[in-house]
Amino acid sequence: MDLSASVSIQRTDSGLEYIQVDSALCRGKVFLQGAQLTEFTPKGQGNLIWVSADEDYIEGKAVRGGIPICWPWFGVHSDPQWPIHGVARKLIWRAEEVIEHDTHVEVRLSLPMTLVDDTYWPHQSKLEVTFLFGQSIEVRLTNTNLGQNAFTLTQALHTYFPTPSINETSVDGLQGAQYIEFGQGPFLQEEVVHFARETDMVYTQAPVTQMINTPDGRIEVSRENSQSCVLWNPWVEKSQRLSNFKDDEYLSMLCLEAANVMDDAIVVNPGESHTLATRIRWA
Repeated sequence: MDLSASVSIQRTDSGLEYIQVDSALCRGKVFLQGAQLTEFTPKGQGNLIWVSADEDYIEGKAVRGGIPICWPWFGVHSDPQWPIHGVARKLIWRAEEVIEHDTHVEVRLSLPMTLVDDTYWPHQSKLEVTFLFGQSIEVRLTNTNLGQNAFTLTQALHTYFPTPSINETSVDGLQGAQYIEFGQGPFLQEEVVHFARETDMVYTQAPVTQMINTPDGRIEVSRENSQSCVLWNPWVEKSQRLSNFKDDEYLSMLCLEAANVMDDAIVVNPGESHTLATRIRWA
């Protein structure tokens, strides 16, 4: 892979490789393990991506924060012995291409399907993710069916956002959507969402753009080819059970995830592709 002047390959002290972007417009970081974005900082503004202060970047373990790629299923599989959120976030992706444009730096990675156990994914397919680093960050996850039969999957771009105070944070733009929470529902979202307890809402028929209002500013989050999204904060008790997560870090983060889940599961026919995308910027 040819690198541009704004892109380098670096390693953590633990040995994990990542792609570092440092352009005139932004800084960013994408790990080859999981193709996981862990930083996007527009010039002159704050980082839009949260990672736990306890993260140790160990091979074979998903990073706590950033944008984990949940694929080819989201959450707990119908077979509870299968890994939660699929297999893509712990595998080493291949860096394919870096292109420096006037308005953004494009970084493309692919998941070598030889690494995917066909017990979990017996289909002939290609999976790529493209990151567009500019004044905003856009993440585009593309499934292509290379086989003779259609396949169905669920997936999510499990984005962790920072806030200086979850108690002073709200999410606008989900009004009118239906949600399931803790197996209950569907319920109608009638108001702006505030946080005062563990939150784990899976929304369907959701508007394509939300606004996260934090004391540090407003974050605009939009989706493409997605009718569903997930809003999550572990709150007090669950925080104490999470790995690589300080007991009080629920106060400084939330997840708002572009998804294809529940009735929004996607079917990809032979020879066709589907791209799930999210775009994030300071508003």
